[in-house]
Amino acid sequence: MTPHDTTTDEHAERFTLLRPLLFTIVYEILGSAIDSDDVLQDSYLRWAQVDLATVRDTRSYLARLVTRQALNALRASVRRREDYVGPWLPEPLLLDENDPSADVVLAESVSMAMLVLLETLSPDERAVFVLREVFGFDYDEIAAAVGKSVPTVHQVAHRAREHVQARRRRFQPVDAAKTARVTEEFMTAAATGDLAGLLTLLAPNVTWTADSGGKATASRRPVVGAQKVAAVLIDLFRTSRRLPGMRIQVANCNNTPALVARIGGDHPEGVLLIEITDGKITNFYAVRNPDKLVAMTVPRRISR
Repeated sequence: MTPHDTTTDEHAERFTLLRPLLFTIVYEILGSAIDSDDVLQDSYLRWAQVDLATVRDTRSYLARLVTRQALNALRASVRRREDYVGPWLPEPLLLDENDPSADVVLAESVSMAMLVLLETLSPDERAVFVLREVFGFDYDEIAAAVGKSVPTVHQVAHRAREHVQARRRRFQPVDAAKTARVTEEFMTAAATGDLAGLLTLLAPNVTWTADSGGKATASRRPVVGAQKVAAVLIDLFRTSRRLPGMRIQVANCNNTPALVARIGGDHPEGVLLIEITDGKITNFYAVRNPDKLVAMTVPRRISR
């Protein structure tokens, strides 16, 4: 084996070991699994050229590398989003069923509610918030990653934290048994058209947000209120029953129960994420844009 092969192996080994962490950082900055895969691929090509003798801390070095690439991708995508038809939601992230969601910080950080909230930050604020609050990097490490001075990063972190705290609802650790029960009751009520049963499960100000990008049938504005959302759900389930070969399965997306609708093959037709707070359903996030469902065939591993 040549020295070059040895270093190639060493580069690959270090990157593979940290890949779940690096993927999670990039996904939280971008809200897209597909774009995150592209960023990691590009970052690996850069990493493969690095002289390992110059790397003191692999985790910090790679986090810096992927953050820079993620920020470039995020700035480019902000312009694309200005022309987006209807509400924009992050791509759902299919997780391994036995993914350890005992890590409350990690569970909240990939929740659809948090990712939607992170959309309201500037690219720099988002990267700084994620690196500091979720992954606990030092300010000097973050400064190197975002190309700003340490005092500036302190200010950005403070601003981002205040912004998130002002808009974030109280996050509770997920009670898996209660969540499973509510999801099951919801499935039964929606599938049988049981309006009364459905209304007992919905919070009064429950919100339905659908992302189609104009590429599938979906409401162009969020629907708010138990009665209105229940009507949307009953109509949706009634329509899906008429489609031949339609199957709906429960999956873990973004550490929350999700209904995945498939007709025939592996690729989903739509994904409905259910957010449950205090035993009531508070939000539905319906992702119908086929471009955002491409990565839903493979469960991901996340880490921090």
